[in-house]
Amino acid sequence: MKFSQAWKLALQSILGSKMRSFLTMLGMIIGVASVITLLGLVTGVTNYLVDQFADMGTNMVTVSVFPTDTRKVEVEDIYNFAKEHDDIFIGVTPNVTANYTVKNGSTSMTTSVIGAGEDYLDINTMDLSSGRFIQYADIANRYEACVIGTYVVNELFDGKVTLGDTVKINGKIFTIVGIQEEQADSEEGSKDDRIYIPYSIATRLSQSSDISSYTFATTNTDYSDQAKELLDNYLYGIMKNEELYQVISMTELLDVINQMTTMLSAVLGGIAGISLLVAGIGIMNIMLVSVVERTKEIGIRKSLGAKKRDIMSQFVIEAITISTTGGIIGIILGSIATNVLGKAFGIEAAPTTGAILLAFGVSAGIGICFGYMPANKAAKLNPIDALRSE
Repeated sequence: MKFSQAWKLALQSILGSKMRSFLTMLGMIIGVASVITLLGLVTGVTNYLVDQFADMGTNMVTVSVFPTDTRKVEVEDIYNFAKEHDDIFIGVTPNVTANYTVKNGSTSMTTSVIGAGEDYLDINTMDLSSGRFIQYADIANRYEACVIGTYVVNELFDGKVTLGDTVKINGKIFTIVGIQEEQADSEEGSKDDRIYIPYSIATRLSQSSDISSYTFATTNTDYSDQAKELLDNYLYGIMKNEELYQVISMTELLDVINQMTTMLSAVLGGIAGISLLVAGIGIMNIMLVSVVERTKEIGIRKSLGAKKRDIMSQFVIEAITISTTGGIIGIILGSIATNVLGKAFGIEAAPTTGAILLAFGVSAGIGICFGYMPANKAAKLNPIDALRSE
């Protein structure tokens, strides 16, 4: 029997019991749609996290120091270390971050105030819409200058501010020397909801002379491991205890995130894949019922000269047709669900080619595997016994 003939017979059988065929496909539809949707959303989350790290700079190495009464790292020593290894590092900035109440006249708000160095703008993906950033002279002279984000501009100045205007931070008057270019739609808690000041003043505001956080930028991401090793050795030489400092490269964190999301994809894909297994059992069950119902038809065909392989191909193709049709519908629904849920969660989620091919391949494979046993049973029927059946 030709494939086209077997497929036509399978299609006639499926259309002859539309409701039963649809209910049989339903498990496959749900399973395939679930696999595509879950894997698409995980991919979207992964891409979102990668983009966030890219904004932070994948060439960044962060250092946290926990000083004691006898052991601590001086800011000047950190700067000298970076200069000595200028073939590895393009810059370094101390980080002193705290939330303070800021005021402009009678208007006040609470925002994140970051004490930064003169290299901060160069090593971070941040631009200014006007003015300048914190300079070395501001830090050395403890000049109370600040750079404000667009959310602060909107909240404190109703969107209208000029360079030279002042703002009170924790009771101290600061002069606005720069305005940050909008980065995150001027939303509360975003990168636009910040004020930058010289780190030398930030330490005074926090009433602490010790700086415990630094950010280094390497000339190339390929130097991240070498930079981490250099910093490890340097800090151990000062602190003499690995628990008193921590060095983390962004590439390390990115690798960890990729490993976690890959594992999550495998777990979620496996859970969704269980529904495909259930769908396959449903297909086998319906095909076994179909064999019983069509016993007489099988007997007639065998008595007219149909071979064992002809009977087997008819039932296997019917099972494949049911599973692949369900798989195609599931792919369409899963693709739609991925896009809709991605927009609802605020991430760019889309079905991946790998997930679509995997889901379709599994659905076709299930049709073959779970259709074989009923097909084999039909092919082994004795034509005389089959003709006698009612």
